[in-house]
Amino acid sequence: MTGLLTGVDGLARCAWAGSAPEYLAYHDTEWGRPIRDDDAMYERLTLEAFQSGLSWITILRKREAFRRAFAGFRAAAVAEFGPADVQRLLADAGIVRNRAKIDAAIRNARVALDLDGGLSDLLWSYAPAPRPRPATPADVPASTPESVAMARGLKGRGFAFVGPTTAYALMQASGMVDDHLAGCHVDLVQRPANVR
Repeated sequence: MTGLLTGVDGLARCAWAGSAPEYLAYHDTEWGRPIRDDDAMYERLTLEAFQSGLSWITILRKREAFRRAFAGFRAAAVAEFGPADVQRLLADAGIVRNRAKIDAAIRNARVALDLDGGLSDLLWSYAPAPRPRPATPADVPASTPESVAMARGLKGRGFAFVGPTTAYALMQASGMVDDHLAGCHVDLVQRPANVR
């Protein structure tokens, strides 16, 4: 098996986890674990959108600043943000100061609150059937038919800044797919059944 790295603790991990302490913690405790909370899903959706065009380590290192700036990613609070909040966010050096992404985060919070059934249920409705873990990093797709459908469905409901690649990264981050490589020590809890 390729793409694995054995840590000083003797555990095999996806090799990307070994490049920074933030990656190691994220890999071992969060990435790929099922999330069903609406605000937690809103956080992942927002962070994945902010990551677009940047490295994920940049977002991880700014995550606490993002949480402070975006009211702990409580969608109901972010939905109330107005022009003064946008200016505050654009001046906040702790986050990625991109006007289009900030506007999308606020818009997405508003759209999420108007969903029947909630954001988590909507996002999980696009989850693919479980599949074996990939054998190598080359076996991990950038997008899938399900992420293309998710992006199209979200855009159709009024969400912004979510394309198929961002949608797939969200699927990975929230446990809809398990892209830990075969042989990785992370043992994920059984994910919720696909509601499709």
